[in-house]
Order: sequence, then structure tokens, then C-alpha cells
Amino acid sequence: MSIEVDYRFPPGVDAERQAKVIAVGQTAGTWDARFAHHEEKLRSHLAEVVGGRTDPDGYSLATISFPETNVENDISSLLTMIFGKYSMAGAAKVVAVRLPEHYGSYPKLGITGIRERLAVVDRPLIMAIFKPALGLSAEDHAAILKEVAYAGLDIIKDDEIMGDLEVAPTLKRLEACRQIIDEVKQQTGRTVLYAVNVTGTADKLIEKAHLLVREGANALLLNVLTYGFSVLSALATDEKINVPIFAHPALAGAMCASPDYGIAYSVVLGTLMAHGGADAVLYPAHYGNLPFDPAEEIRIRDSLRSRNVFPVPSAGIHPGVVPKALFDYGQDVILNAGTGIMDHPDSPAAGVKAFFEALERVKQGESFELETLPKSALRRAVEKWGVK
Repeated sequence: MSIEVDYRFPPGVDAERQAKVIAVGQTAGTWDARFAHHEEKLRSHLAEVVGGRTDPDGYSLATISFPETNVENDISSLLTMIFGKYSMAGAAKVVAVRLPEHYGSYPKLGITGIRERLAVVDRPLIMAIFKPALGLSAEDHAAILKEVAYAGLDIIKDDEIMGDLEVAPTLKRLEACRQIIDEVKQQTGRTVLYAVNVTGTADKLIEKAHLLVREGANALLLNVLTYGFSVLSALATDEKINVPIFAHPALAGAMCASPDYGIAYSVVLGTLMAHGGADAVLYPAHYGNLPFDPAEEIRIRDSLRSRNVFPVPSAGIHPGVVPKALFDYGQDVILNAGTGIMDHPDSPAAGVKAFFEALERVKQGESFELETLPKSALRRAVEKWGVK
């Protein structure tokens, strides 16, 4: 089996030459007569340039086929092979990676499993973020959760910046919020997921995840790119961690934003996350408040869904975005809002209600023009944030 990778080179770079450098230098390397008796075995580890073209803007694309036997069925060894040392060699960007279906890990739950746990099968899921991000006590978190959970929220997550800090230690946040989750379940029959941010040094993080799950965590949040794909894989394949893992894209811009260097967002947040074991992946929506290429967003969506992973467009999502988001995503999407819920002019609960009113209005084919909206949480949201 082989792994195909597309590299894009800017004008002025000899793409054919550089592709050959990658094919050799990122695999077996060169050898002399001393290793002639190993010729056949060494050649079996060499990559091969299998395609190339130049676009009208002068950018060149080279496709290299790598032997799967060179890697360890994980994302870390894959990245080392396809772009490790060469990433420091000059202008080049990995724009696509095509992996065998069996490569890496599948999500534990993914789209179908998360829906089963929430008992929600026929609509997008609504997710919120605790705000402010830092400075709240565990009791503050619980009070916020109580308000939005009773308003119908499906999922809430820690902000990715929130670690195991003295102001609200992770176990205390979980304990306080778990009481609310249990109360909501008893009172309404509904399950609410709380994605707790799992952090720590390499020797303690997995142990901490075990502890959180034992203490009742029903979802985890992981900053995959700062802690590493190997951590994601360890969580995803650990039988003791029987809860969904929500992957955050923190640091992705440092890897992906340059047009001529690094790795495309669709590879990092789509292909690699989908094969790394995430159950749901957060990433910017192009109609949010971060600059993002709509074509890259669609590629991420499709890569994730191909392996039953929930797409979670984020960063600037508010009720006025719902028509556009549903047009782009249909039902299998998690709409993730921080300020779009927590900063609703009436209350966070009203922010949740505005999203559900927006979902119903799209379902009924009704207009979002302000003059057509009745007095409601949705109207107040549209007055503040508008419609995309």
C-alpha cells in the first residue's frame, strides 16, 4: 500500500528537482556500493514522484507516493516522513494527503455515537463555550451550565485556554458541572455533554483523562496540535476512555496559514484529525470572525464525515449564521458558539433559544429579514449580530 502526498511549490522553485529530493531524502536516502547487496530492500523504501503540473499562476504541484511500510500507522511518524526535515528546506506546502482507509484510528463514537448518547438524530447539535474564558470559579461554571442546559443546549466545552488552574481546578469544575448534568437528566430526561479540557505533561495526561472519566466526564476536549497527535491516538484507542474526544485547532494557523509554507488546513484539521481518532473537530467557519478559505472548509467537512467524525464550524458563529451553515452542512453538524450564546443581549439562555428558533425558521423556510421576525430571542440576536 502507498500514501500519496501533493506538494505545492511557488514560482521560481524547481518543483521537479525538489520533489525528487523529497522522495529520496524523506525515505531511504542515497547509498553507495557498500550496500549494493541490499539494493532491492533499500529501493522498496524509496518514495516515487508520480505526477506533477503547473497552474496558470506559476505554482507547481508534485505528487509523491510513499511506501506505507515506512511508517507506523500513526500520524506522528507520517508527518515525520512526509514533511519532517524537508519542512525546513524552503518554500513548499503539503496541500493533500491520501491515506489508505485502514490507516490510523477511527473515532470511538463519531457522528452516530454522539447522536445516540444525546438521543438527537434529526437536527444539528448546538454547542456553547464557557465565557469568560478565565477567572470563573467552578461554581460559576455550574451556574452558567445550569442556565444554558435547561434552555436546551446539547454540548458545552471549556475554553481551550482553560487548564487545571487554581481559580477553578479541572476536577472541581467537573464535579460542579456534573451535578447540573445529573439534575438536568433527572428533570428532563435529556443528556448534556460537557467537554472537559484535558491537559498536563506527557507522563500524566492520559492518567488524568482516566481520572476525569472515572469521575463522570462524558466528553473530553484536547488541543491536539499543542499536545500532539500521539496523545490524540492514545486517548482514542484507550478502552477506559469511552467518551467522545473534541479536537481543538489551537496552533493550526502557525502550521497552515502561510500560502507557501507548512501544511494545508484541510490536511491538518481534516485528513489528519479524521485518521487520528477524533470524534468531533473544531475549525473556523469562513463566515465567522477568522479569515478562512471556504474551499478549505468544505474539504475539512468532507474529510471528517468520510470517517464519521462530526464537523464543528466555530469562531464567530451566532444565530444569524444558521441559514448559511445549514445550507453548507445540512443536519450533520455541531454549531459551536461562544459569544454567540453567552453575549446574547438578554441572557445565555436566550442565546440558546435563539439558535433553536433559527433552526425551526430554516426548517419552515421562513425569512430572517429583521422586519419579518417576531419579538423573540432570535430577533434580539439578529439585531445585535445580523444575518450572514
